[in-house]
Amino acid sequence: MKNLLETDYADYYSLYIDQVENDDCIEALEENMADFVNFIENNIPPEKYEYRYQPEKWSIKEIVQHIIDAERIFSYRALRFARFDRTPIPGFEENDYVPVSESDKREMSDLLQEFLLVRRATIKLFESFSDDMLSSKGIASGHEIKVLAIGFIISGHAIHHQKVIRERYLK
Repeated sequence: MKNLLETDYADYYSLYIDQVENDDCIEALEENMADFVNFIENNIPPEKYEYRYQPEKWSIKEIVQHIIDAERIFSYRALRFARFDRTPIPGFEENDYVPVSESDKREMSDLLQEFLLVRRATIKLFESFSDDMLSSKGIASGHEIKVLAIGFIISGHAIHHQKVIRERYLK
């Protein structure tokens, strides 16, 4: 399934990869892009955009910004490894990014536009990769990862957060 082996990514990425139903990476990215924007626009009333189900949790706007930031970072990793750069890439602390993003000061329409632009760039990047590039691996956050796995992680990460919003923010 998905042309991935368990050795192609760290175990904790199964949380994201397993949520992607489509076995084609590009199709999965495209489907997720449309589904995520549709979900935000049609299921979340504007008065919930800055809602937190607990004081220390992120707002919905912050979640959207987090998805954008993470996608940029994952795409950068994919680019480096697809170009056969073997320099290990350190992890990033997502909880440090959110407070300084000032996402709650932005309009949701602006965040969604940014998401769409970043996702379209991600899709173009993955479309440019040859099979050898997609099979290439590198070290990120101390673990070996395959470029193709990163594509599925990007989709699955957004799916994961969409489920979190549905289960914890919209009840």
